[in-house]
Amino acid sequence: MKISIQQMATGIILIAVFLATPVFSQTSIAEISMRKKAIEIHEAVMTLDTHVDIDVDDFVVDKNYTQDLDTQVNLPKMEKGGLDVSWFIVYTGQGELSESGYAAAMDNALAKFEAIHRLTEELAPDRIRLALNSEEARRIHASGKKVAMIGVENAYPIGTDLSNIQKFYDKGARYMSLSHNGHSQFCDSNTGESENDWLYGGLSDLGKKAVAEMNRVGIMIDLSHPSKESNRQMIELSKAPVIASHSSARALSDVSRNLDDELLKMLQKNGGVVQTVAFRQYVDVVKFSANDKASRSLYEKVAKELGVEYLPMKEIGKLEGEELSKAYENYDKIMKISQERKSDINAAHPPVDLKDFVNHIDYMVDLIGIDHVGISSDFDGGGGVLGWKDASETFNVTLELVRRGYSEEEIAKLWGGNLLRVLDEVQAVAKKLQSK
Repeated sequence: MKISIQQMATGIILIAVFLATPVFSQTSIAEISMRKKAIEIHEAVMTLDTHVDIDVDDFVVDKNYTQDLDTQVNLPKMEKGGLDVSWFIVYTGQGELSESGYAAAMDNALAKFEAIHRLTEELAPDRIRLALNSEEARRIHASGKKVAMIGVENAYPIGTDLSNIQKFYDKGARYMSLSHNGHSQFCDSNTGESENDWLYGGLSDLGKKAVAEMNRVGIMIDLSHPSKESNRQMIELSKAPVIASHSSARALSDVSRNLDDELLKMLQKNGGVVQTVAFRQYVDVVKFSANDKASRSLYEKVAKELGVEYLPMKEIGKLEGEELSKAYENYDKIMKISQERKSDINAAHPPVDLKDFVNHIDYMVDLIGIDHVGISSDFDGGGGVLGWKDASETFNVTLELVRRGYSEEEIAKLWGGNLLRVLDEVQAVAKKLQSK
């Protein structure tokens, strides 16, 4: 059962109380009917989030995702909110392009792969299992367990040895981006846009070879984080559909991490899918900036109480490696405490919320069609909006989609059907390439 027994019982009691009330508006009846429909759909579809960051310190015997940790995603929160599939991320910050840099990055990546395997094979195999394809994901879900899948954010750890792509695939990776914040050995990053500062003008020669190898191995190519020209070239070179694992529509929020209409239409023609991301700046940078500016003194006060430094997201994006990971960790702590103290600020400067997030889904569905849009959170990596602040509130996304008139079939596509269809097609292409 995806929604907890307590939640379901509470809903039934509320419906009974409302129906027993003498003065009962048609609006209330419609709301109850809509909520009931949303519960049924949320129970029926498999909900999949393509981007959840992890910290290896949360995957040990004494502290792990079987507990309701101070993380946005863990098993108790997934079970409470009805989130079925989490793509846990092997993330590495961009460092220098050197053999020593690549070696350190590989150590970081391997530690995260090992952490995910430890959770699914040793710590909680009775509650969550690792899936390597769509068939396994559906089978594990049908058994009543949660599903883990693995994405790689930044191919930097691959170094210059493309055989490491096969190594990552063998460890469970099923998508990978060729860069993060900062140009990699494979391609330019979106971060070059602000200063018009590029290394390659898109993909490097090694990056072009990496695209071919990812096609051959069967790893989905991820457009989130590389530059627009890098993404354009990847779509043109790829023999299989591509994804954007956590990006939104640039037309609604003008930041370089989002995809503009040209790229969205290229992705549509390619047969790929864009996973709308609940990252506040990418959802509405203007709204976020107004709230963030008004909250700055509060954030600094909370940071001082915690004994850490407050850095705005713009500054965090300039960091690399462990400094970047620590800054994200501190930022999440500051935000969580601050949210409890900023009701007056939020009243004057409304925060980015779930409706703003679903506006991106609406926009992209209208532009490129229901078959090319999905959902991601970027939880524990800076993601979360009012109404979907962690995995325990996942049902709210389904409810908002129902409010906007999406059918069960459409919601099933948005919540993972489209992404798994792309994975199937990528693996089919790989099978053909390997047979040659």
